[in-house]
Order: sequence, then structure tokens, then C-alpha cells
Amino acid sequence: MKLRTITVVALGAASLAAPALAQQRVSVYTAHTANIVERLIPEFEKATGIKADVVKAGSGDIVNRTRAEAANPKCDVIWSIGAELLEANTDLLEPYQPKEAAMIADAFRTSGAWLPYTGILNVFVVNTKKLKPEEYPRTWTDLGQPRFKGQVSMADAEKSGSAYMQLNTFLTIYGDKQPGWDRFKPVFANLNVSNSSGAVPRFVNDGEAAVGVTLEDNAYLYLKNGGPVAIVYPEDGTSAIADGMALCKRAPNAAAGKAFIDWALSAPVQDMVVQELGRRPIRKDAKPLAALKPMGEIKLVKYNIKNAADKRQEYLEKWRALMLAR
Repeated sequence: MKLRTITVVALGAASLAAPALAQQRVSVYTAHTANIVERLIPEFEKATGIKADVVKAGSGDIVNRTRAEAANPKCDVIWSIGAELLEANTDLLEPYQPKEAAMIADAFRTSGAWLPYTGILNVFVVNTKKLKPEEYPRTWTDLGQPRFKGQVSMADAEKSGSAYMQLNTFLTIYGDKQPGWDRFKPVFANLNVSNSSGAVPRFVNDGEAAVGVTLEDNAYLYLKNGGPVAIVYPEDGTSAIADGMALCKRAPNAAAGKAFIDWALSAPVQDMVVQELGRRPIRKDAKPLAALKPMGEIKLVKYNIKNAADKRQEYLEKWRALMLAR
């Protein structure tokens, strides 16, 4: 996957926000979708006066690039990638205690090498023109039914942190031994595997797939904009964890990187990502989006981030074997 660099030019008023930092830049590597980058980065620049150079790619590509550059770091902040990838690559990260660390909810606190950014859930998104409510898949194993052959969109778990989380969620529910993988095989056989997690809900919205396995917020944006989609929370359980961000080790612009993290955890930004983008907040004082299903009504499984990090190589080898056998 080709990495795309987005340099966002600060608005004229931005330099007035923080004169001491007006000439600073920050290099941000992110797996956020382009629409979120384009919405939030100008806000960061206006708030701080720091110019942001953004590299957008899949979570796996971001980690690979950061590791390749480790001898001569280019990245200041990794922003919004899978928690298990950060946990598995703490040698690339520099622990940082943000200014408002006390406001992080206990449920989202991390080991310290990386920080939570927002809470994310894995869901199904369905096309309401292609499926009636009684035809919606209700469980993960429903995705393996013959009627969904070639009609389920999901990203590549090797390239997408969210897709790896979805694979791990399935294995958390059904077990990661052979019986669990055997139950996953019919699901995999029905998949149209995408190189981009952001493309999955778009395929469903446009009718190219009947069902997508995606993040709640990605599905919500299409629902919010009036698309022919509905969100389904799997009845056999789903995972809700924080996606993460971190200061890169030996970051060339560490002060600007810390300012970015402080900004991302601030109350106004957390409110923005909740109300406008459909994410779940990680601050104690933030309110969830009323349009989304209350957390208390969703069956959640315990997602073990450390286990997901430790088993990543094993799980991806099995995923690759399934890809090669297609």
C-alpha cells in the first residue's frame, strides 16, 4: 500500500494561537480515515499554531515505516491505530504523561508506553436496500452463511489494525484453537477483502456489499449522512477498546508531539470526535453520542490487548494461509 503524505497548511489566524510554537511542525502518522484527518488537523493547527505533516496509511504500514526509520526517526506522534500494535511495538514509543491524564477513564487506562485516544466498537454495517431487518446477520458466525457468499466486506488483517481486532474478537468468542479457526473459515470464504478499512462501509453504502465488518464510527458517518445503512451489534458479543496514540521514541519534534497528544485528549476535542465523528469518549467528563446504542445494551467480550499483541504473528500466519488458499 502506498503511503500518502498530507501536509495541511495552517489558516492565517493559527499563528496567533500560540506565538511561541508558531514556527514548529509536528509529523503525525495516522490510520484515521481522510475525512477525519481533514476535519481535525485544521482544528489542531488553529488551536496550537503548530503545522502538521500527516502521513496516512494502514496501521501495519505505519508501524513498519516507523520501525524502518528508527535509526533516523521522522515520526513525532502515532495517532489512532490499533492498541495491540502499539502494545507489541513499545520499543518504538516514548512514554508520556499528558497534562490531563487524570481525566482518562479507568476502563481505558493503558500500560504507559502508549495512550488511549477514543473508544471504538466493532460492528456490522448492512445495506438496507439489499437486506430486510429479518435478513440481517445477528452473530459473527452468521457471516459464514451461504447466502452471504461474496457479500461480506472486511479489511485485510495484515494491513488494518481494526480488521486484526475484528479477527481477534471472533477468536476471543469462539477460541483460537483449531475449532475456533474452523468456525472462522466459512466467514472468511464469504469475504471480499479490502486493502482499506475505510472502504468497507463505503462498499456497503454503495451497494457493492450487503454487509461490512467495520468500526462503529465508520458506519455511523454513513448513517448520519442518510446512507441506506444500519448498524448491527453482534448478539454473540463484540469488543470495545481504545484505539491508541503515542509519542515516538527520539521524536525530532518531541515538544510539538506532546502538544498534539495534549490537544487530542482535551475536552473540546473529545467532544468533537464524539458528537461529529461517532467515536466513544475516553474522558471521565465526556458524554457519549445519544444516537448510538448505550454501552449497557451491547454484549461485550473481554478483549485482551496483551494477548492480541503476543499472538499477532501466529494469527496473521493463519490469516495469510487462508488468503493463499482462496
